[in-house]
Amino acid sequence: MTATLRGLYAITPDDTDNQRLCSLVAKALAGGIDALQFRVKGGSAAARLAQAQAVKRLTDAAGVPLIVNDDVALACAIDAQGVHIGRDDGDPAQARDRIGPDKWLGVSCYDDFRRAQAVIGIADHVGFGSVFASPTKPHAVRAPFTLFTQARELGLNSVAIGGIDRHNAALPIEAGAQAVAIITDIFADPDPATAARMLREIVHAALSRQSDSGSDSVSRK
Repeated sequence: MTATLRGLYAITPDDTDNQRLCSLVAKALAGGIDALQFRVKGGSAAARLAQAQAVKRLTDAAGVPLIVNDDVALACAIDAQGVHIGRDDGDPAQARDRIGPDKWLGVSCYDDFRRAQAVIGIADHVGFGSVFASPTKPHAVRAPFTLFTQARELGLNSVAIGGIDRHNAALPIEAGAQAVAIITDIFADPDPATAARMLREIVHAALSRQSDSGSDSVSRK
């Protein structure tokens, strides 16, 4: 398992149909996603637990980290690799205490770099977005690419989210992000496995360029 979130970070659609969601997840895993976020908000607590457990069996079999959106208790209940919390999901320090030091904690920072600075030493990664117009959150604030550059300069692992697809996935990586979070361009595609495979190639090629650029800058100092 990777030491930190990096690469293609798929986020599940909000689908309470367990069979349909697991079929989509299996296809995305076959395409080579690097991590998955369970983001289902509908249904009862018991139904969400059962669905999250079913998804985790798939990610465990594929050796892919699973992160739970918004729900620290659910993440702990299924022994997920981590949890991702937003502005309304509680204090990041308290979430860290609950999940322990060995799990991943992601924190949404929207377009607010001060919020990212406040969780240094607490969060494993921060999310900025929406970087592009997003069909999932059409009214979300827009986050400039400079946030990823600033985060990288501080040693913060950052994730880009919002409107990312095969046409633009490389751009936030080239700006300094370590991962891109994608729902629609994977799970709304008729062939999620092929979509994931194409996206992963794009993202990892951009990460390789980012790494080469960092090496060049160090060697010139």
